[in-house]
Amino acid sequence: MHENEGRQIMNRQFAVLGLGSFGSSVALTLENMGCDVLAVDESYEKVQEIADKVSYAVKADVSDPDALQSLGGRNLDGVVIATSESLEASIMATMLCKEMGIPLVVAKAKDKLQGAILQRVGADRIVYPEIEMGSRVAKSLVSKEFVDWISLSNDYSMVEIVVPKNWIGKSLVDLGIRERLGINVVGIIKNGKIEVAIDPQEHLQENTILIVIGSNDILEKFDTKNR
Repeated sequence: MHENEGRQIMNRQFAVLGLGSFGSSVALTLENMGCDVLAVDESYEKVQEIADKVSYAVKADVSDPDALQSLGGRNLDGVVIATSESLEASIMATMLCKEMGIPLVVAKAKDKLQGAILQRVGADRIVYPEIEMGSRVAKSLVSKEFVDWISLSNDYSMVEIVVPKNWIGKSLVDLGIRERLGINVVGIIKNGKIEVAIDPQEHLQENTILIVIGSNDILEKFDTKNR
């Protein structure tokens, strides 16, 4: 791992508003990946439960504009609005976070209609907990290299990665992906079709997606620019 890769991940700061099962999962996964996490909930019990496991834990009403404004002084890379019990609170939080200049606002929604409304008021991404696990969402926030991230176990995951520019025109053998990087390419997606019978001598093409399996430790620190 290159020294600057570690700094890049560790310096990232996120706030998670709402500490239900989904929000807590996002917060803990981000913290475990080396990010600074500010966890916020109006329940004192939920804040206490997570206080020792994240960088900061604060009791506050996420529907209160004044409480959210207090986050404005932090240099946040993103906010996950993980409360969907009150659509009004989610809308208010989304609008205020965008007004504060937070570059990435991810909002939890109960259904497609709620998701569409939150997107209209500024959410950059909508997630549906019934479909996406909190840990998967967190990993996708940090690991910008990957199109998708699916946990296979506590230690291993499968990800999809667009072929990096510096890999185009080279084969898997040329790149030595398994030996050099410790990951395995198990499939290729071309023109929307998955191919699992891979020719390791075939030159990789632009706009191709690789399906890769590797340990979470390696994938979380993966950076194609330095490979």
